Amino acid sequence: MDASLYEKWLAFSEQHFAPTTHEILELACGSGKLSQLFAEKGYTVTGVDLSAEMLEIAKNRLPEASFAQADMRELDYQESFDAVTCYSDSLCYLSDLTELKMAFAGVFQALKPGGRFLFDVHSTYQTDSAFPGFSYHDNAEDFAFVWDVYAGDEPHSISHELTFFVKNADGSFDRRDEVHDERTYARNEILSALTEVGFTDCQVFSDFTDAAPSEKSLRWFFVCQK
Repeated sequence: MDASLYEKWLAFSEQHFAPTTHEILELACGSGKLSQLFAEKGYTVTGVDLSAEMLEIAKNRLPEASFAQADMRELDYQESFDAVTCYSDSLCYLSDLTELKMAFAGVFQALKPGGRFLFDVHSTYQTDSAFPGFSYHDNAEDFAFVWDVYAGDEPHSISHELTFFVKNADGSFDRRDEVHDERTYARNEILSALTEVGFTDCQVFSDFTDAAPSEKSLRWFFVCQK
């Protein structure tokens, strides 16, 4: 990940947190980079991720925080947090609107009254026009990375095919392959899902700014009130 993005997620969050925000639940916290930035700003952070390996990194990075392995579709917190965040298009990994609503409903229950839910997703322009055919190759002395993106089978979906070559101590290379399937939805579908589970006053912004989305916005940011 581009390290500068975490500072942007932090800045956007602080711009839109309620003034009384202290307790934060970070969904899809990964290796804890954003959790650490939140903690450095004085927030109490609970991080949740599906990957045990990522959580081990996060715990080592931020021992004082609380981290738990959980599926965002099956959250069981009850009015525990002032804010919930879910960035880096993590919600796009859910397979359909039913799963998205399950995640939204769990977040709604986890928020205290007046709490806010902040998240981002790929725009439909990103999935339909910008990403398909994208290719990125990085070749260093001890590492190589190949990233290709293809249109998916479902509407507004994409498939990232990633190949890593990592050099061993003996000079040989290990190859590792990953496929990441993502999907987004029209803004009105996402807003309808949020309203259905109880959120009110949902606002949509563009690409880390407070501007309204345009036709070519790459990432949509949502700020929703319980």
